[in-house]
Amino acid sequence: MNTAPSAWPSPAKLNLFLYINGRRADGYHELQTLFQFLDHGDTLTISVNNSDAITLAPAIPGVPLESNLIYKAAIALKQKTGCSLGAHIELEKILPMGGGIGGGSSNAATTLVALNHLWQTGLSEDELADIGVKLGADVPVFVRGRAAFAEGVGEIFRNAQPKEQFYLVVKPPVDVATVSIFTHPKLKRDTPKRDMATLLGLNYENDCEKIVSELHPEVDKALSWLLEYAPSRLTGTGACVFAEFNTREEAETVFKKLPDWLSGFVAQGINNSPLLKTLQQS
Repeated sequence: MNTAPSAWPSPAKLNLFLYINGRRADGYHELQTLFQFLDHGDTLTISVNNSDAITLAPAIPGVPLESNLIYKAAIALKQKTGCSLGAHIELEKILPMGGGIGGGSSNAATTLVALNHLWQTGLSEDELADIGVKLGADVPVFVRGRAAFAEGVGEIFRNAQPKEQFYLVVKPPVDVATVSIFTHPKLKRDTPKRDMATLLGLNYENDCEKIVSELHPEVDKALSWLLEYAPSRLTGTGACVFAEFNTREEAETVFKKLPDWLSGFVAQGINNSPLLKTLQQS
């Protein structure tokens, strides 16, 4: 079985808000967050073959094949299903790594969804999400492909329909290690739990923003610049920050003023992932 290459989108996400409600005895944090996808992301081009092997191109500097989330997702699917087919996967990478916009998790989810279809392994969305959560906490939301309110330790999902705003997403020249934020003694961990309807009606905030800004002055500086133009905040544990606008034109106007030391892009928030649309069309 050798198939023609097919292209599969791997979108970014934003945490429109992120509240931390407490730390459990096992070290994990109870949280409440709102995920929305962006119409901007990487692309995986996949060719199925009979080799039983998974090959990737190009290699990512400093990331061994066995540590690559795309490879790990493909191998996990093979182990779960006993599939003997192989695949060659080419990654067109445009999302910044270490930015808190879900690049690696999205790549893993796209691999699971696409190969489950192309290999005809027949797993359900729930089964794919169960594989995904072992690869990373954010993988299931990308597998499911619908904007979601998440709580617990991020494993309890409810579909949500936040407004599909336009965003300027900005990456300061720094990487933020998620573990360094969630283990920091000064992280805010006592935000009271509230129901989804209440949270959707409030101004959105991110409990990680204060400590990330303290530890990484570049993030604080990027936020200060963005706040001159529009409501802005951190996504996830960063390093990316974003500002929201009512039109693409407004976002593009500010993007043109971006200082040389920052990189970024303009995208629209979307409540249905382009990965799902590609799957339905296949």
